Amino acid sequence: MTNSTPSTPDAAPDNWVDHTPAQIRPYLRLMRADRPIGTWLLLIPCLWGLALAAAAGHNGSSLFWYPIFFAIGAYVMRGAGCAYNDIVDRDFDAKVERTALRPIPSGQISVKKAWAFLVFLCLIGLIVLLQFNQFTILLGLASLLLVAAYPFMKRITYWPQAWLGLTFNWGALLGFAAAAGTLAPAAFALYGAGIFWTLFYDTIYAHQDTDDDALIGVKSTALRLGEATQKWLIGFATMIIAGFMLAGFLIDAHPLYYAALIPAIAHLTWQIRTLDIHDSHNCLRLFKSNRDCGLLLLLAPICDRITHLI
Repeated sequence: MTNSTPSTPDAAPDNWVDHTPAQIRPYLRLMRADRPIGTWLLLIPCLWGLALAAAAGHNGSSLFWYPIFFAIGAYVMRGAGCAYNDIVDRDFDAKVERTALRPIPSGQISVKKAWAFLVFLCLIGLIVLLQFNQFTILLGLASLLLVAAYPFMKRITYWPQAWLGLTFNWGALLGFAAAAGTLAPAAFALYGAGIFWTLFYDTIYAHQDTDDDALIGVKSTALRLGEATQKWLIGFATMIIAGFMLAGFLIDAHPLYYAALIPAIAHLTWQIRTLDIHDSHNCLRLFKSNRDCGLLLLLAPICDRITHLI
């Protein structure tokens, strides 16, 4: 293996991973360290849950450390999920232009070594999870069932993005449970909003691969919705905001909570209006912009919490 080992097309050119030692570079690419957007999309719902619990009056003394724990956990577990997904999908990935250069299908890492790396990442994730209360630990372990099933969803349904939503937004429940020690209806409202958020951004992402997916028999919402995608995105965006508004109602949020949703509404509207499903670069750019969208949604519970402090 040489220093010229190619990166995948959707990674930023000349990113930091490209300058790491050749021996570890394939493992960093396997865990998508060269594409941090996935970590953000996994972390942000955790922050939503924490902030909503704080807004609802749950103010544990360890809340300062919880975002740090969740950031570490999101980083390693997103990497573990990517490794697992690539192990399962290695034959499909070899047939798709965007994924053919991933470490396993390109022969940079053997399946056996990928499994070993996956176990290593999961052990780090377990150490992080054990920093929380018992209820949160059990809740976190339960999410593994969703993670294990996800790679197979694209083989049996045109809605694998819905299953990804169930998986990626589990952090909204974890964040709330970590702060509150339990779950409340508002946490489930937030979880529902997150599921529609994933349907929104991952449908956009999936439009990069529609031609290859159709040829190899992989299903996605992008294929299912086709030219009607933008109309469906309007519906998904509506449900995202509705979920946040319901969560606010259930915690008796301050009016500032609802006003703080306006920037996120504007961002979602911008994405829908500028989407070109036939332009893969446009799809990737809009997909990545959902880090900003998720952080804008975080403003609502943060602003509500601030009203309790002034």
